[in-house]
Amino acid sequence: MRQLIFSLLTAAFGLGQPALAENKPANPAALVTTSVAVTGAVEHPLHLTVADLRRLPAAQLGDVPLICQSGANMGKLEHVRGVRLRDLLDQASIAAPGHHDLRKTIVVAKASDGYLAIFSWNELYNAPLGNDVLVYFEKEGKPLDDDEGRIAMVSSGDVRTGPRHVKWLQSVEVRRIAD
Repeated sequence: MRQLIFSLLTAAFGLGQPALAENKPANPAALVTTSVAVTGAVEHPLHLTVADLRRLPAAQLGDVPLICQSGANMGKLEHVRGVRLRDLLDQASIAAPGHHDLRKTIVVAKASDGYLAIFSWNELYNAPLGNDVLVYFEKEGKPLDDDEGRIAMVSSGDVRTGPRHVKWLQSVEVRRIAD
């Protein structure tokens, strides 16, 4: 069911298909991102470097098992530090001129390799999951290496965390679903 919903959303919004999380790039250094843009239906677009993210209120996660879409265990992230995605969206201020606009809002996280993860506004703001979506820049007290880029994202509240683990995070775009 989730795959069907994702396929419909990607077709409807022209997002294309994401790369597979299990595929290892030949040259991960070419994919490294050093900043993330928050754009789209926001009042204050952001362009944040790792140094900018470090100045924001930090959140930390302990061990996060990475479970792929099939349910297989792909390892784990240990002791990651970053900023809640919701806090970045609050700083950018999601534009919602109409009374029901927020209910029709999605957030698309995109990696430099084309990988995508999609969240609804309701997931991030009306469910406990919103506390567990972290844009992170540090793992085990050290900057991220080329295998994840300098900025990555994970939704640790998901049952299967792998599909919304975004390495080489490049952008976060807020989009309104058309009526």
